[in-house]
Order: sequence, then C-alpha cells, then structure tokens
Amino acid sequence: MNASNAPFDLHLPNRVLIEIHAGEPDARDILVEMEDGTIYTAVFVTLNHLRRQMSLMYDLCAQEQDTVPTRFAVLEVPHIIIEKLDRESIEDTIDNLLALETFTSVFIRVTESEAETTGETTTNGKRATQELAAVVLSDVIVVES
Repeated sequence: MNASNAPFDLHLPNRVLIEIHAGEPDARDILVEMEDGTIYTAVFVTLNHLRRQMSLMYDLCAQEQDTVPTRFAVLEVPHIIIEKLDRESIEDTIDNLLALETFTSVFIRVTESEAETTGETTTNGKRATQELAAVVLSDVIVVES
C-alpha cells in the first residue's frame, strides 16, 4: 500500500529518455514514459553537481553587499542524487523507486489522464506542462541511446 492506503497502481516504464546537457556532465533530465502513456520527469545529479552549485552560490554571495559568503544549494525541482549517470544506474534507480513505491514522491507527473482534462483547461493546471513534454519528446530532446 502507498501512503494514501490506496492500492499502488503505477504502470511499468515503457521507455526512459535521458536528456544530455552540453557543458553539464553531472546532471541529466530524465523523462519516464509509462505503459499507459503517462510521462514523469525528474533531475538526476551527482555529488559533483551539488558541490559546483554550492561553489557558485558562495561566489555569488561573496559579490553581493548584503550577503555572507556561504556554500549552499537550493534545489527547485526534485533531484535524485546518484553516484554515476550511466543508463544502467539511472534505470536501476527508477526500478528501485517503483519497487519501493516512492517513484511518485520524487518524479513529477507531466501528463494528464483523460478524466483530468475538461475541454481546453484542466483540473490541476498542468496542460502547458503536458504540451511542453510532448514537444520535448518529439522535437527537442537530445537523448542518450
């Protein structure tokens, strides 16, 4: 049972897309398309990425008049810290999150079911995100095979 005491009903992944960022070796945007077409996203990073973000914040604070130089990082979207960013490690992590029933606590759902869509608007306000995910999947994303 998941946290809501409802049966865990997440489908299996159909495909995992890994977006490679030029000039950013320690972070990947991950899109997971489930069997039912639902798409989830999260950011996978290494400890080196976090260290670099902390150094950047330190440098920024050192330049600002009213701030004290401090090493910290602010993560705006869910991040999964992983040792290596190879496909096998990423897919194993996703499988583990699904098996532990914690996948939806760290991945953001970016598509909606038909029941959630009413005309041109939605009940949860994610239509733009869903359309963006469709464009990224079909036209923009550079993925690792």
